[in-house]
Amino acid sequence: MPILTDRKTGAAYDAIVVGSGAGGGMAALILALNGAKVLLIEAGRNYDPVAETPMFHTPEQAPLRGERTPDRFFGHYDANIGGWQVAGEPYTNKPGTEGNFWWWRARMLGGRTNHWGRISLRFGPHDFRCASRDGLGVDWPLSYEEMHPWYDRVEKLIGVYGENDGIENAPDSSPGILQPPPKPRIGELMARKAGKKLGVPIVAAHRAVLSQPLDGARLARELFPGNARAQEIMARDMSLRAPCFWATPCVRGCSIRANFQSTTVLLPAALATGNLDVITDAMVREVVMGKDGRATGVHYIDKPTRRDRLAKAKVVILAASSCETSRILLNSKSMDRAGLANSSGQVGRNLMDSVGTSLGAHIPALEDLPPYNEDGAGGLHVYAPWWLVRDHEKLGFPRGYHVEMGGGRQMPSVKSFGILDSKAPGIYGSRLKEEARRYFGASFSFSGRGEMVPNKDCYCELDPNVVDQWGIPVLRFHWKWSDHEIRQAQHMQNTFAELLTAMGGKAAPKSGREAIQRPGEIIHEVGTARMGAKPTDSVTNAYGQTWDVKNLFLMDGAVLPSNPDKNPTLTILALAWRGTEWLMEEMKKGTI
Repeated sequence: MPILTDRKTGAAYDAIVVGSGAGGGMAALILALNGAKVLLIEAGRNYDPVAETPMFHTPEQAPLRGERTPDRFFGHYDANIGGWQVAGEPYTNKPGTEGNFWWWRARMLGGRTNHWGRISLRFGPHDFRCASRDGLGVDWPLSYEEMHPWYDRVEKLIGVYGENDGIENAPDSSPGILQPPPKPRIGELMARKAGKKLGVPIVAAHRAVLSQPLDGARLARELFPGNARAQEIMARDMSLRAPCFWATPCVRGCSIRANFQSTTVLLPAALATGNLDVITDAMVREVVMGKDGRATGVHYIDKPTRRDRLAKAKVVILAASSCETSRILLNSKSMDRAGLANSSGQVGRNLMDSVGTSLGAHIPALEDLPPYNEDGAGGLHVYAPWWLVRDHEKLGFPRGYHVEMGGGRQMPSVKSFGILDSKAPGIYGSRLKEEARRYFGASFSFSGRGEMVPNKDCYCELDPNVVDQWGIPVLRFHWKWSDHEIRQAQHMQNTFAELLTAMGGKAAPKSGREAIQRPGEIIHEVGTARMGAKPTDSVTNAYGQTWDVKNLFLMDGAVLPSNPDKNPTLTILALAWRGTEWLMEEMKKGTI
């Protein structure tokens, strides 16, 4: 992928975009397609998804048979550079707080979009009016009706498989947009049968994976009316993407461009315009301000040379991920010395992550099945949207969760046969091989992803005593789960145990406090610079424009006022597209 290998940026740009993932990649694409000169700054290294994606490698070709290590938590083949710990880039947790927050950083071009689960769920009408329903948190400054057309656009652009099921607060897409989903695997069919018995709807998952080729020419005309150059570039680029051949895990990345990654879907087309410069290994320290109260660019560390650099632009867009964006704002200078764009005091506040628990069991009916191929789309084919939308008063917690699931005969690993320790102890030789064949794929598990209500005890701030290797003050986290999340986690455990029992397994649910996963472990952190209807209690307006600095925009998960049970990436993409279109109109008017 072409980047600024000479490390020299232009004298000035129309816009600087910090971060190359979902929000940053989308902003760069839309700006470049409309003729703006853009500099994209990425803290991580360059990443070539074609050359660096080991789609066909098997476990024995990797160290430790591909198992996880401290540097590669999701395994040797996972398409991620970075993780919860990054050398030379620490963060801290306030002593005495309840939980230690895990902060994931993807230090690579394309960010987390290279290795995410591709689950693409729309936030629903209730999610945008959450406070009006239960009095907790805040409402969004926009509605689902306003977001619906932008969800349609994003789904057309990136390609999402799934079905419309008409379930309350799990919105349908417009007709003809979703691609056909893959068929459920055997374990998923069993789960669906158990769910029907228990009243849990298990339906086709929505994932950003192509199940059929894109009609690039038609889609480009629909997505970019009146822009002949954009239509030409996007028609060609979208037509080059191949549909999935159902063979390798999506978390490895995708060299045939079947699944969505910023590095395969957004950045190639943006670069094709000739309007985009990309510089990697560039750690942004702060937004630079002029005497007129406008942003003039960013100050960054050129990591290979360890020198300070300055890049200038008419507009600055931060899309570095929720906490990193807030860190940049807190490290930037402003008149009130409380961090940039922070007159409301909300930068760093309202930190949220998805509530997560999981539970699995051995399913005797899945033992000793004949050989068959159930690799599929590299992730789940079905899921359960939240089905108790109207029952929260009697449930004892205010917000819901969706259910993900998995199991069966996928690529074997060392962990695949952990069940032999209990089912076939003391057995060796040919008998052990027989038992391995018998039990391989006979486990199934459920995982919940639930909505956390923002609270005053969950936030990040600058640590007054610690800096990273670049001399930049690091973040210090504060965290405390509320009773809402603990009760929700307990409900997840009980539901999963009931489903596993209905499938013929035996499972012992844990308490909510035992089962809830670490804060930050689900890697859905959002909300540290939320959007709102007025500047006194929010950082940006509904388009990501900061109230305090008119030419400074935020276009990542930081702006989310709430964290619904749906995975946030699809909404980040839609908000970034919407905000960038609005920004360009304002620039044409001369108001920015």
